[in-house]
Amino acid sequence: MRNRVKMKTAEKLKQEVCRAIDIEREKIIDIGETIRKVPELGFKEYRTAGLVSDIMEEYSVPHQTELAVTGVKGKLASTNPGPAVALLGELDSVLVASHPDADQETGAAHACGHNAQIAGMLGAMIGLIESNTIENLAGSVVFFAVPAEEYVEVEYRMDLVDQGKIKLPGGKPELIRLGHFDDIDMAMMVHTHSNPGFKKAIVCSSSNGFITKFICFEGKVAHAGVAPEKGINALNAANLAILAINSQRETFRDDDSIRIHPIITKGGDLVNVVPEEVRMETYVRGKSIDAILDADMKLDRSLRAGAMAVGGDVVIKTLPGYFPLSNNSGLISIFKENCISLFGEDDYQQAGHRAGSTDMGDVSQIMPALHPFVGGAKGEAHSDEFTISNPDLAYVAPAKLLAMSVIDLLYGRAETAAAIVENHKPRFTKKEYLDFQSKLYKTETYRGSTNCSETISNSF
Repeated sequence: MRNRVKMKTAEKLKQEVCRAIDIEREKIIDIGETIRKVPELGFKEYRTAGLVSDIMEEYSVPHQTELAVTGVKGKLASTNPGPAVALLGELDSVLVASHPDADQETGAAHACGHNAQIAGMLGAMIGLIESNTIENLAGSVVFFAVPAEEYVEVEYRMDLVDQGKIKLPGGKPELIRLGHFDDIDMAMMVHTHSNPGFKKAIVCSSSNGFITKFICFEGKVAHAGVAPEKGINALNAANLAILAINSQRETFRDDDSIRIHPIITKGGDLVNVVPEEVRMETYVRGKSIDAILDADMKLDRSLRAGAMAVGGDVVIKTLPGYFPLSNNSGLISIFKENCISLFGEDDYQQAGHRAGSTDMGDVSQIMPALHPFVGGAKGEAHSDEFTISNPDLAYVAPAKLLAMSVIDLLYGRAETAAAIVENHKPRFTKKEYLDFQSKLYKTETYRGSTNCSETISNSF
């Protein structure tokens, strides 16, 4: 039986899977459009996860639900042993209340194309099943709908941490912690893009990671007109800290792609009262872990300087964010050839580093991973103008590209996938990754009047 199944070439299997996806085109587009109309925020994607589970049930794909709150993980396994390739799609949306398709109660909107990711992932699953491809391959394919990629509603996520429901504030990091990537050897996904300067398909070599900071400056209340000298102005401390941060920018190397962009979320209580409490938030983004940690040190130093200057206090809370993304060269090569096959050579583009961030970066630190972009949308991402403009490109083409890549990886005895795993040198083992994440959790209280600080580790 094995020899008879192997008579089909990889190219023949690709033709059959693409034909099956074309037959199911309307269903795949309907999946993407249905999800677009029910946007949900991270760790709240119950309806979207339910839809994914229903489709896996419809196609008799064994699956688990409620992973890291809402994740859904299905698996197709060949009778022939081999590596496990995961195809990922993100369940969540972003907060863009002004978007025409935004949820009126939550402000959530699919203004980043995650609905297309789920459609593409499920479309690949449907194509592989309908074309009966899996028995021509070795190993298994995991279809993984993952929660909470957009790093929003951080206070809500920290409440989940306090309740013991999660320990890491991002979907993929939490799934890694829980062991749901332990049986996976490599992971791929396709992100929608709306950039008119990009080709139909583009792969960037890497992207920024980040850590998150919550900052609270504490001063002393006083009448702002009658006796301001009796107060300690926390807003002045924050402004001085921002000035100090800006003074650090010339120390950041261009190649490290550092981005620090603080906002003040509370600037005081009343205009005639010296501000007693001022709150700030920021990310510290960078191209490498070392660069992020160096910039973070300079940020903390600047925050302490602001507190010291006015004799106030500052509480600095550091939370894990996402790791830098590093796309695997072997997976890039496979994806490139399939893009050229599908679109033509003129519609594929390879680029360098991008300054945005994704928790696919965390996956790329422990296994071979790929996070490319395919078009099909228009309007600036995360804006009220973002919309799917070409459903075939946004929903159907990614399904074909993912399924074709699976065939390349697992065809025969999965020699291609095995070689990628063997040649890949991950930055971390899972334990090292979790240890590093745990050490990032910390709260420092710096007292500017006495120039002393206390740091409490919030490790898990």
